[in-house]
Amino acid sequence: MPNTPLRLLFAGTPDFAAIHLRGLIESEHQLIGVYCQPDRPSGRGKKLRAGPVKALALEAGLPVYQPNSLKDEEAQRQLAELRPDALIVVAYGLILPQAVLDIPRYGCLNVHASLLPRWRGAAPIQRAIESGDHSTGITIMRMDAGLDTGDMLATARCQIGARTTAASLHDDLAELGTPLLLEVLEDLPGNLERAREQDDNLACYAAKISKQEARIDWSQDATVLDRTIRAFNPFPGCYSTLSGERVKIWQAQPVGETAGSGTPGTIVRADREGILVNCGHGQLNVERLQLPGGKALATEQVLNAGHDKFTPGERFDTVATDQG
Repeated sequence: MPNTPLRLLFAGTPDFAAIHLRGLIESEHQLIGVYCQPDRPSGRGKKLRAGPVKALALEAGLPVYQPNSLKDEEAQRQLAELRPDALIVVAYGLILPQAVLDIPRYGCLNVHASLLPRWRGAAPIQRAIESGDHSTGITIMRMDAGLDTGDMLATARCQIGARTTAASLHDDLAELGTPLLLEVLEDLPGNLERAREQDDNLACYAAKISKQEARIDWSQDATVLDRTIRAFNPFPGCYSTLSGERVKIWQAQPVGETAGSGTPGTIVRADREGILVNCGHGQLNVERLQLPGGKALATEQVLNAGHDKFTPGERFDTVATDQG
């Protein structure tokens, strides 16, 4: 039987967090406030724009708090005065010091997009795809002072397929996370008692994605490049340069198990089936790409538009420039 509805605070900022916030808004629990990062400049005008969590919280009439840091004593005092039973943290992006972790009656719970301890850190979705994992999932844990090291209350698993991108996996995990969180909250005291420690020996660090990583190194194995392209879709988007112009590659498929017959980066053919490019091992068939100033399009559409830069024998650079 469910316990008495809990007094909850929520902390998160992007879309992934907003999906979980909506689930809590529609639940029986009492949301007493929402924390999110300060508004950031966005767009060409660099105007301050609210993130998805703030927008949803305001729509629901919830109090919103946006401290620059929770290490500030005044921010901690304000949070303590709200007397939360628990603080639910989903992709918040700010460090919670021990003083904050100790405030809620049942502590702070984190919805983490990995089957802990597999991927700890900022980019578990991308790193799971990039590393060739066949599955991942959601972990609900009680937060401690470490980086995603807290005791685990519940997990849910999902598969990573040959066409899975960071965007599609994000949506799959968000769909898993909300019901799992609500299930944990049904008997939070009992689930805390049954929580399991993580095995630190199994942990990997999911470092934040840098734009520099998105440059394609054609000397790599085609299967590695395929995983990287899918892992960095939609952000930051993998790219290479051809005839001095940056070309973003959004979708590709590895072809062949043997080494390519020519120099890595060399175009072998370009037709309605795609643009076939030699790699250090195997070949990559580029199926969707984006030219400077244009939209992401299927390769067939790009070729039909008369772009002749993809002539067989032309070569993508192995070292890209830093142009936009």
